[in-house]
This record gives sequence, structure tokens and C-alpha cells, in this order.
Amino acid sequence: MIRRLALPLAALVAGAAFAQTAPTPTAPAAAPTPAATVQVTLTTSEGPIILALEKDKAPITTANFLHYVDAKRFDGTTFYRTVKVADGFGLVQGGIGQDPKKAFPPIRHEPTTKTGLSHVDGAISMAMNAPGTARGDFFIMVGASPSMDATATQPGYAVFGRVVQGMDIARRILDAPTDPNKGKADGMANQIIAAPIKIISARRTNTPITPPAPPPPPAPAS
Repeated sequence: MIRRLALPLAALVAGAAFAQTAPTPTAPAAAPTPAATVQVTLTTSEGPIILALEKDKAPITTANFLHYVDAKRFDGTTFYRTVKVADGFGLVQGGIGQDPKKAFPPIRHEPTTKTGLSHVDGAISMAMNAPGTARGDFFIMVGASPSMDATATQPGYAVFGRVVQGMDIARRILDAPTDPNKGKADGMANQIIAAPIKIISARRTNTPITPPAPPPPPAPAS
């Protein structure tokens, strides 16, 4: 069974970010110790997507994803679903899809209220039908959607990492044409990609991350 997102599309609402001027500190603060992450590269037919998984903040969900990686069960799977709410905003879903032979047992839900993570642009999170049903399907956010985080009354979805390189590929997947004849029975009409993007392999890696190029300087005023 394809693990679907139970939230309606209207829940994919990007939170606005407001720039604020920080007060000048009276003394330099000690830099926090960065949380340990595990790097995984998804080699797709469109190019590599490099992930940083939060093994300290989301240990259960990260261990589950690495279980699939180390068993090579993501190899030959696909990104098969795109939920496009607006230009440059939505999510792309991939994983084992409808192949029960690749599925490990479901895992306990790790809400964002516990992990401290959020559905920011580039976040990777688990697809599920209900808390405690997530297996081997995941999605990548294109644009931020804090409404998918957990609240006091809603379980939300389990973020466990982020894309550190390859968001251009995720955006291309978001724009991939869909098949209008697929997904209707599962409540995913016009969301199943007509030609799914193949995940050739998923491996732990230690690839140096290339920082994005700085924006060009503004043109001088005439």
C-alpha cells in the first residue's frame, strides 16, 4: 500500500519568515555543540540528492531509514508522487511504495515536539497513514510547511533530516508531469508521477558539500 499523507492539501501552508534585528550581546556566547548527523546520498536518475540525517534528535526514525539504506532496499525504488500546491511549493514522495517485500516492520512515531525539528524547506520526513505506521516511504519538503509539525492536538509528521545538496533535483521532481488516471482510489488524484524518477541507489557517504554560489552583486545605479 502506498503510504499517503493524511493531512489535506490545505495544511501545506508555508510560514512567513520575518527578519528581526537581534540585540547586541554583552558577552560572546559559547557556540552550541552541533548535533551529529549521518550523510546519505540518494543517487537518482536526475542526479544525486545528499541528505543529513539527525541521528541524535530523531534516533528512531533515522535508524529506520538507515536500515533500508544498509539493506539496499531503496535501490531500484522511485520518487513516485508529487504534491504541488503552488509554483516552488509542495512535497515529493519516494520509497518502497507498494512493494511489501521491501518493507520492514513499522516504527514508533517521533513527533517534532520531541525532536525539535520542523518541516522547513528541504526537510525529509516520513510518510504514514497514522502514527506508528511509517515504514519505507518518505517525502522531501519543497518550501516550508510548519503546519505539518506536531502540536498539542495533532501528531504531525516525523522530520528526521534535511537535504544539504540537490534541492534543484527535488524542485524538478515537484514539477514532473503526473498521470491523471492514477491515484484516484487512494485519494491522490493528479499526484502520481507519470514517469517516476528512479532511485538508483541509497548509500551512506561522506561527500564534501559544495556551498551555493553567492548571489551576484546588485547592478550599480545609473
